[in-house]
Amino acid sequence: MKVLQNLSILIWANQSKKDKNGLVPLYARITISGKRAEISLYNKVNPDKWDKESGTLKGNDLETKTLNNHLQKVKTDLNVHFINLSVLHQTVSPQLLSDTFLGKETKPLEKTIMDAFEYHNKKFKEKALHGSVSMKTWTRFEILKNKVVKFMEKTYKEKDRNLKDIKHSFATEFEHYLMINDKLASNTLMKYIKMLKTVLNMCVANEWIPSNPFMNFKCTYTPPDRNVLTPDELSTLYSKVMPNKRLEEVRDVFMFACYTGYAFADMEQFDLNAVTVGIDGEYWLKTNRIKTDSAENVMLLDIPLEIIQKYKTHPYCLANNKLLPIISNQRYNSYLKEISAICDIKKHLTSHIARHTFATTVTLANGISLESVSAMLGHKSIRTTQIYAKVVQSKLSNEMKLLKQKLNPTINCELISSAASNN
Repeated sequence: MKVLQNLSILIWANQSKKDKNGLVPLYARITISGKRAEISLYNKVNPDKWDKESGTLKGNDLETKTLNNHLQKVKTDLNVHFINLSVLHQTVSPQLLSDTFLGKETKPLEKTIMDAFEYHNKKFKEKALHGSVSMKTWTRFEILKNKVVKFMEKTYKEKDRNLKDIKHSFATEFEHYLMINDKLASNTLMKYIKMLKTVLNMCVANEWIPSNPFMNFKCTYTPPDRNVLTPDELSTLYSKVMPNKRLEEVRDVFMFACYTGYAFADMEQFDLNAVTVGIDGEYWLKTNRIKTDSAENVMLLDIPLEIIQKYKTHPYCLANNKLLPIISNQRYNSYLKEISAICDIKKHLTSHIARHTFATTVTLANGISLESVSAMLGHKSIRTTQIYAKVVQSKLSNEMKLLKQKLNPTINCELISSAASNN
């Protein structure tokens, strides 16, 4: 992290080093954030002619003017060197400035993992503020940075480490730390390590390190079992009379997500005029996903249209210019637990299960192509959507039944008869 530093330069005459001719040597004292370094200027002056306050020699003769001009140039050059060093380094020490001014060979400061995080996250935040990337992703990189600091404190008894000292073992130790200390599931901790690899790839691109030490660390991913609602469960949710308005509104928002596939954060941003009429004459909701900034356009089915109409004049929606009466995500998920109990659904209802249900029960199981579902979900790669196709067993069963009907029934009968006679 860049530190704001103040530079102070004092030209002074050292009265304690008076020579046999009564002259005293001049020095430049560099002070940066309370730390000092001094440079001998190899000039001597008559102490009686030295002005301590201005740091100049008194007089108007040519020799005096030449010396004073030289002293001013020293100050100017030191300031220029300080500015240039500040661009290259997180902090500038008085000794570094002194050595640079005198032309001494200075060893460049080595970049650390925290330098890398500060640089990467600063640039990422600027992109997020510009709208090019998600601010939530920047937050995750900040969380990762803090996890790395805590990991190094526990494992190496240090808060930072030079990039050149980070080896492959850093990744394996970090994986173990996230699993044991933070109790993270395998897929979650792998995401963090993948993000750390991204930061180190940036270091390679900036020529801070020759190669990524995590190059041979493979981030494995285990496709999770996607919990989805069945058609019967959806029907129960839709028709169940809720005991109060609070739960009814949450149920309706959940049903809306089940029939559109929108994530909670994306539903939050829809205003009263979000619905548009497409060139096909149908009603559509169109947006870019907050998570990935990819397009997510969905034609509205009857149930979501019904829900929109129901809350068109809702006081909350009118006061806040919102399409739906959406509460905080935490309260939303909390109320969904009550709703699942009321409907006797033995599944943990969350905002995510609605999106999964749309991808499977509502679309893929009803013959919508994988490509179309991928587009509606706003996935950048169809590989992301393929994880849903694995859980649509009913679709596979229906397709096999159709295949069975197309096969010659006579052949099937002959096969059965033959098997029976052999027995």
